[in-house]
Amino acid sequence: MSTDTRPSAGTQPSAGTDTPPSAGAGTQPCVVIVPGLRDHVEEHWQTLLAGRLAEAGRTVVTVPPRTGDRLGREAQVASLDKVVAQLAGPVVLVAHSAGVITTVHWSRRHEADVRGALLVTPPDFETPLPEGYPTPEVLAENGWTPVPRAALPFPSIVAASSDDPLGSLERVRELAGDWGSRLVELGAVGHLNPASGHGPWPRSEELLRELERG
Repeated sequence: MSTDTRPSAGTQPSAGTDTPPSAGAGTQPCVVIVPGLRDHVEEHWQTLLAGRLAEAGRTVVTVPPRTGDRLGREAQVASLDKVVAQLAGPVVLVAHSAGVITTVHWSRRHEADVRGALLVTPPDFETPLPEGYPTPEVLAENGWTPVPRAALPFPSIVAASSDDPLGSLERVRELAGDWGSRLVELGAVGHLNPASGHGPWPRSEELLRELERG
């Protein structure tokens, strides 16, 4: 799955036109994949989900990883906003890790038709992270904290792990409550990434369907 901002399936703009991609046939919204601060990872569940949805005929766009100012919250929000602004029609967001926090910050000023957001294993940026990760001071300097706590302006599901090294279940429950999200507890899945032993995550498609049904 390419990490550029072109649609993976569905209606695409013709060469030489400025017509933005639409959600494609039917009423299904475009799926926007919002990764965390990682590079493109082939075996990550978001990459695999994007491929499966595209094969099924869905329009899928992935926010590409930044090559500079990766830790800047404003830059990450701007990357998401640029992708969504190029789309015509409704969207549904699928965010993981820091991509969840990017999505929440972006939601405070967006004007898009967002039908829902699947927010998976959000990190707790207001509590010290394990060694090797940015400190609370660095995260604050880069605009990530304080994390917005107001209710999100669209339906959302927060999928939480019971043993995520980047955010305790208790703290994620608090975030879900403040955001007005439905909380789904996944059990002991770590940070739900290849580093914690997880690649394909079939339940993501199930939760996405639930979110789109409303």
